[in-house]
Amino acid sequence: MAGSSLLVLLALPACVVVPAHRPAYGGPPPVYESGPVVMAPMAPPPPQYEVVPAIPFPGAIWIGGYWNWVGGRHVWVGGRWESPRHGWHYEPRRWEPAARGGYELRGGWRVR
Repeated sequence: MAGSSLLVLLALPACVVVPAHRPAYGGPPPVYESGPVVMAPMAPPPPQYEVVPAIPFPGAIWIGGYWNWVGGRHVWVGGRWESPRHGWHYEPRRWEPAARGGYELRGGWRVR
C-alpha cells in the first residue's frame, strides 16, 4: 500500500488532474461519475494484446488492461480478474480527444 502511494505521489508532477466541474483548455471536461479526469498531451497507443489467464473462480469478471498516464508517458497496466458486484457494472477506461491532447476517463464500477 505504501508503495502505491509513493508511485502516485511521484506521478503527480507529470499530470494534471482536473475536477469534472471546471472548464479546461477551451471547454468543459466530460462529466464522469468517478470524479476527476486526467489530462494527457497525446492519445495512448493501441491496447496491448493480453493473454487472459484461466478464470480463477466461477463468476469472475475479466477487467482488461489499459494505458495509464504516469511520469509524462503512457504506461500499460495489465488486466485482472475481479469478483462481480451485485447491482453494479464495470466501465473500462477510455480516451476522449480534446484541443490540447485529451482526457483519460477513469473506469470503474458503476451502479446500474
